[in-house]
Amino acid sequence: MALSSPQSNNKLVQYTTEINREYVRENLFSPYMGTSLTSIIRLRNEPKKGGEQMNIPLVTRLTGTGKGVGQLTGNEEVIDNYGMRAWVDWARNAVATNKAEEQKDSADIFGEAKPLLSDWGKELQRDEIIAAMMALPSESQPAGLGSTDGQRVNGILYEDANASQRNTWNADNSDRVLYGNALGNYNATHATALATVDAVDDKFTDVSVQLLKYVAKHARPRIRPYKLEDGREYFVAFAGSNNFRQLKAAMKDVNKDARPRDVGSNPIFQDGDQIYDGVIIREIPEIDEFVDTVWTSLKTAGDTSGRVAPVFLCGQSAVAMPWAQMARPTFRDETDYGFIKGSGVEMCYGLAKVFKKHSSTKLVQFGMVTGFFSAAGPA
Repeated sequence: MALSSPQSNNKLVQYTTEINREYVRENLFSPYMGTSLTSIIRLRNEPKKGGEQMNIPLVTRLTGTGKGVGQLTGNEEVIDNYGMRAWVDWARNAVATNKAEEQKDSADIFGEAKPLLSDWGKELQRDEIIAAMMALPSESQPAGLGSTDGQRVNGILYEDANASQRNTWNADNSDRVLYGNALGNYNATHATALATVDAVDDKFTDVSVQLLKYVAKHARPRIRPYKLEDGREYFVAFAGSNNFRQLKAAMKDVNKDARPRDVGSNPIFQDGDQIYDGVIIREIPEIDEFVDTVWTSLKTAGDTSGRVAPVFLCGQSAVAMPWAQMARPTFRDETDYGFIKGSGVEMCYGLAKVFKKHSSTKLVQFGMVTGFFSAAGPA
């Protein structure tokens, strides 16, 4: 029996007008960003015309013994203060099309321009926050600021730092860095300290959380906790997926025995933050992506060339994000008599790990402890 079949050009083609965008994770730092002094990532919304930098004044607590009945005049204590400068630069992006291309379009692809640009901005700021947390402090303007491409992250990027610069940061912050699960792993040479991180004993676990908090509470100048409730101090730790996975495995019995055993709230069943000993631990998967693609020296930095990844334990004002211009939409000016249209976004800001000059020369992290732990991926 002969069957009639439509020629290929006559076959029905169905086009959906619903467009699927690639998944973009929300900025997981967002709950800890704000204008308050208590925020971990402190936003400084002080837009003005002109200027490429913003000053962030810092003071430390008074430590003098004071006077009793002795003369106080002439024996006043000096306020230890410092002005940290943070530079800002522009971030812009746009997409364009013309009527000829729109006419060919079976769906309104250009209509996705605004949400795509919004996603781009979220990813950019998230990645620059991670880069700033790992950056080495510097008082000079970062290379690239004001250039065509811009450089919004202040300080010396970790991947660009030489051995001497990394060692200086390591020595200046010796009371607020941790290598694995033993204070004794510290060495004045950064690479040597990393090489002590063992694949078995130095995984990120509940013990690590306690030790990071211990370091934060004993650092001088002191690191102010993220918040205080009923005399309890809380910090927040940001960890990549491999370190977070190891922590969840170590915390399984804790969550089983000490948390409600229901699907709705127990982290054994639900994704979300872990909490232990007054520390909230939040997973930031992109930290591992930085190890794999940017901080590549960490991939073989540990004992027997093991993979190492950072964990950032933060208190108040760990990172500053000064804004000179909040994000606003832009539109193409040259439209070729209305034939071309373009949609864009522009903003001007900077990101800086907050540091303070201490003991005349040391540049110390003001609100952060940086820990390095063995972070091999799943077998």
